[in-house]
This record gives sequence, C-alpha cells and structure tokens, in this order.
Amino acid sequence: MAASPGPAGGGGAGAAHGSGPSGLAFDSGLEIKTRSVEQTLLPLVSQITTLINHKDNTKKSDKTLQAIQRVGQAVNLAVGRFVKVGEAIANENWDLKEEINIACIEAKQAGETIAALTDVSSLNHPESDGQITIFRDKTGVIKAARLLLSSVTRVLLLADRVVIKQIIRSRNKVLATMERLEKVNSFQEFVQIFSQFGNEMVEFAHLTGDRQNDLKDEKKKAKMAAARSVLEKCTMMLLTASKTCLRHPNCESAHKNKEGVFDRMKVALDKVIEIVTECKPNGENDLSSVSIFTGIKEFKMNIETLRENLYFQSKETLSAMLEALLERTEDFTDCAYTSHEHRERILEVSAQARTELQQLISVWIQAQSRKTKSIAEELELTILKISHNLNELKKELHSTAAQLAADLLKYHADHVVLKALKLTGVEGNLEGLAEYACKLSEQKERLVETCRLLRHVSGTEPLEITCLHAEETFQVTGQQIISAAETLTLHPSSKIAKENLDVFCEAWESQISDMSTLLREISDVFEGRRGEKYGYLSLPKPMKNSANLRSLKADKPDSEEQAKIAKLGLKLGLLTSDANCELEKWEDQENEMVLYGRNMSSMAYSLYLFTRGEGPLKTYQDLIHQLEVFAEEGLKLASSVQAFSKQLKDDDKLMLLLEINKFVPLCHQLQTIIKTPLQNQVFLKVDKCITKARSMMAVLVQLLSLCYKLLKKLVENSRWVSVPTMDGT
Repeated sequence: MAASPGPAGGGGAGAAHGSGPSGLAFDSGLEIKTRSVEQTLLPLVSQITTLINHKDNTKKSDKTLQAIQRVGQAVNLAVGRFVKVGEAIANENWDLKEEINIACIEAKQAGETIAALTDVSSLNHPESDGQITIFRDKTGVIKAARLLLSSVTRVLLLADRVVIKQIIRSRNKVLATMERLEKVNSFQEFVQIFSQFGNEMVEFAHLTGDRQNDLKDEKKKAKMAAARSVLEKCTMMLLTASKTCLRHPNCESAHKNKEGVFDRMKVALDKVIEIVTECKPNGENDLSSVSIFTGIKEFKMNIETLRENLYFQSKETLSAMLEALLERTEDFTDCAYTSHEHRERILEVSAQARTELQQLISVWIQAQSRKTKSIAEELELTILKISHNLNELKKELHSTAAQLAADLLKYHADHVVLKALKLTGVEGNLEGLAEYACKLSEQKERLVETCRLLRHVSGTEPLEITCLHAEETFQVTGQQIISAAETLTLHPSSKIAKENLDVFCEAWESQISDMSTLLREISDVFEGRRGEKYGYLSLPKPMKNSANLRSLKADKPDSEEQAKIAKLGLKLGLLTSDANCELEKWEDQENEMVLYGRNMSSMAYSLYLFTRGEGPLKTYQDLIHQLEVFAEEGLKLASSVQAFSKQLKDDDKLMLLLEINKFVPLCHQLQTIIKTPLQNQVFLKVDKCITKARSMMAVLVQLLSLCYKLLKKLVENSRWVSVPTMDGT
C-alpha cells in the first residue's frame, strides 16, 4: 500500500520517537507483526460479511450457528492482538499516536460488537421447527465489519508511513557516514567510521529486506532486489578501494576506483527511496517501451480486438506500432556478433510481418463496409497469419540471443583475461596491462550488448530488470577492474592493491555465473516452463532476511543433521503423494486451484528430496528460499479458494471458509519462522520450517478434497437446474 512519506529527509516531525538501531528494529518488527495479524484478521472479517449475506428469512442449523460464533470470537481475538501491536507503534511514534489510537479504539469496539452479535447464547427464541434465525441484527454486524475494515486499513497506512520514514532516515544516516568516509585521511579514523558505516548498512538491510518481502508488485520487488544487491557487493568494494587510496594517496587510478564505488552506492540508495516512496524521477524509461517481446504482446492484443470492434483504433496506429517494434530488432541485426543466418532470417520474417499487416489492413477496410460471413472469416485468417508471423519472429530473436549468450559464457568460463590482469599487475607490466585492459573492455562491451538482447526476449518484467541489472554491473565493474589493475601495476608489491583487484574480479565472476542462471530462466519462460508467478533464482537476493541468512550454513547438512531431517521428510513425501492423488481427480487441470496446488506439491517434493540429501536444493539457503516461495504460493491458493467459495451456498461456503481459516494461519506462521533470526540454531529453524510445511500439506490435502467435492456438487446442481421439467418449462 502506498502512503505519503512526508519530507524526503524523514528526520523531522515524522521521525519515530525511538532512536538508534534498536528503536528502528523495534518499529520494523512491530510493522511486520501488524501485517501478520492483519493477514489473519481480514479473511475472518470476510467470512463474517459473506455469512450474513443472505435472505432475512433464511434459517440456519445449530451446527452453522456454532460455527458462526467461533468465527466471531476468532475475529475479536485477532482484533485484540492487532490493537496491542497498533498501540505499541503509537507509543513509539508520538506524531502519529493520536491517529493510531483512535483507529485502534474503533477496531476494538468493532471486534467486540461482532463477537456480541454472533453469540449464539443471545438468540434464545427457538422456532417451531427447532431451528433459529441466524441474526436478529444483521445490519449491526455489517456496520461493525465495515468499521473494522476501515480502522484496520487506517492503522496499516499509518504504520506504512512509519516504516517509509525509517528507511529514509536510515538512508540519510548511511549517506552522512559515506561522506565522512570519502574525506577520511588516516587508517585509524577510517576503521572507526567504517565500523559505524557497517552497523548502519546492516540496519538499512533489515529495513529494506522487510520492505522487499512486503512488496506485491513483482517489478518493484525486482528493482529493490537489484538495488540491494549493488549495496551489498559495493560495501566490500568500498572497504578495499578506500584502504588502497589511503595506502597510495597520490595514485590517480586508486582514487578513480574508489569514486566509482561511492557513486554506484549513492545511485542504489536513491533507487531504494524511489521504490519505497513511489516517486518516479523525470525521464525514467519504462522498460516495456524497449522490450521487443512486450511490444509483440501489445501489438497482438491490438489486432485481436478487431474481432470484437472494427473501429477500436486506426490503421495508422497499428502500422506505427509494428514499425516501432521492427525498428527495435535492429539491435539484433546491427549486432556484430549476430550470425549471418540469424540476421537474414530476422530481416526475412520482419519483411513478411509488414506484408501481412498490409493484407490485414486491406481486409479490415473491406470488413468495415461489408458485414458478411466470408469477409469475417478472411479477417480472422489474416489475424492468425500475422500472429503466427510474430511468433516466428519471437522464436528467431530468442534463438539469436540465447545462442550469443551461451557462446559467450562458454568462451569466458575460465576467466583468462582476469587471470592475466592479476599477473601483469604483480609483475608491474604496464604493456601487458594495456593489452589485457583492452581485451577486458571488448569482453565487457560484448557482455553488455548480449544482456541488452536478452532483455528484449526475457518475457517477464522481473527478468527484464535482472537483465538491466546485469548490463549495468558489467559496464561499471569492467571499468573498475581496469582501474584496480592499473593501481596494482603501478604498485606491484602492494598487498592491499592486490586484495582490491581480487574483490572486483570476484564480483565480475559472480555476475558471469548469475548470467548463466538468467539465460536458463529466460529459456524456461520462453518454453512455458516458468511463469510470472514463480520466483526467479537469477533475481538478486542479497541480504534477504539478512539476519537469518548470515546465520544459515551455506554448505550442505552434515551426516547427523541429514539423518534427523530425513525423519521429518518422510511424512512430507507421503503427503505430496496424497496431494497429487487429489489433484488428479480434477477434470479441469487448468483450474487456478489445481495450478497453485500442483505448484505447492512440486515444491513440497523438492523439500522432501532435500531431507534425503537429493534434488535441486543443495544448501540451507536454498531450502529457506524455497520455503518462502512455498508460503507465498499457499496464500495465493487460499485467495483462489476464497474466490471459489463465493459461488457456494451458505452451509457449503461456511464449511470451506473454516478450512481456509486453518490453512492461512499456517502460511503466515511459516513466513514468521523464516523471518525470525535463530543465530547458531540453524537446524532448529529448519526443523520448525519443515514441520510447518508438513502441517500445511496435511491441510492442503483436505482442502483440495473438499474443493473438488463442492465443485462437483456445484456443477451437478447447475446441470439439474438446467434440465426441463415434464411440462416443458
């Protein structure tokens, strides 16, 4: 949710009352707890509002009334927890205290009202048939539910403002310390300031990591991940580059190297603030305007509207769209590394697209004046032809970019140029430096151009952003490696200059590795093996839940740990089989509930394989990342099931909503366990996570079974209703 962050400085009246890292961390924790309680509370409120959406004379069984009372009590308890957290936030932020407290009081009153109005004991007038009316005060519950939703939303918006201001203030502290680091002249002073800088960066990482996890927009999440990746890697670069400058104060290349690190960190810090405040700078390019695949998608959508509306747009607009799209293919045809065969094929398919569009326009004009079946069929045929042509263009562009990237990665896998630069540096060989710096520049330009081509064919916005991040990283890091190598060549006996060059070379090698993963995921998207809703391994994930991941082992479980988690995984494997059996019953395998259920089952199977020391998950970090996606997928499934429940009758709806109410808290509990730091207790965290995932799968099996039965019942009832009676009515 967006909230106005107030002044960019964030340190005035809008600042949190608590000061220092501990105060900030406390506030951030409160905001996380607020969201957790809210996620439990809002589905319950939704249940109340759907349960009372019935005809006034509808009667309910005792069982239904008891269920309604349980939901009402659950709402009141959740509201109580929510209010406590809200009041704690108010006490830490005096400028917002009055607003938050008023909203909390309203929420508490609404929760108590709902509990009172859903109390079965207050309905003591049984009807003659043994059943009683659901509510005597239906409007009172509706009013209380609306008040509750309104007050909860206000508290969350206010809490959001608190967090945004915290991030802005934390950024400002980091910038202020960076300015001091830029001007430092002695090692002793540098060590003291850098220690403070490190603490401030950890605080900033915590705040932005929590914010990244809360973002719903995948595009913003990818941008945040990229900015935070830059900050993490540049922190180590800043250390060695600054030390090199202090050791060699008169070396121009050392100063150039250091300035490059500071500049990139400042840009990344500003990018984080742009994301959290939703302030888009003037002139920022929209990624969709430069992606050929996005252009093709938009063009196809426009021509397909002609089936419904022949006057939706002009011929000139369509022609201009196609020309703009084909103009972007010049990035491929003008690329020096594109093969002759690929270039000729791209030009051929592009020319064919222009011809197909002219044919479409000709038929389109005829269709506007002649409303005949034959002309409509001809229009449909021309639409299909140009769509097929554009699909062929996509295939050719993807093949070109993927081949270039694969060849480049294979050629540079051994990092010969980096090794040569290190050797020329320690030898003080200036001629060798010039030769290999030129080769690295050529390699950099080729990598940057390849990233640009991959960006055109990436297929999703998060991957487009990852391509842009890779492009920028190669561009900047390439220059910094050369300046670091120059410094070492001028001072070949300098240990700190050698260490500095090693750090930049490691960043380059890491980005090469990430590019390999990126290429694989782009191919997965193109071939339909991965969609927008999945997580991408290539998206930068530095310092995500940094308090947790730093404490997690990067290696595999040892033999003792493997034996313990193998016991945990056995039941998980059986539940995966049960879930698959339930999913196979569904006739419609494209049903959204089936898709989410299958995703969860597949991920649970990967977790099971991990407990056996097998499968794609190799380390504890891999496991935690998979569990994060697993929990998110569970919430998406719950949302889909809740949407399905709106088609059901009251008793069936209540039965399903109660099952959802078992499932959703488990998803949130898993997310909380993942976020909770457990230093030196890695196995305990893993144990809790797998146990919680196992509980989720057990409920998932029941939920899928119930959904299948209710959907079958719904379909059968609709068929029965449609059967004519004996008198033909």
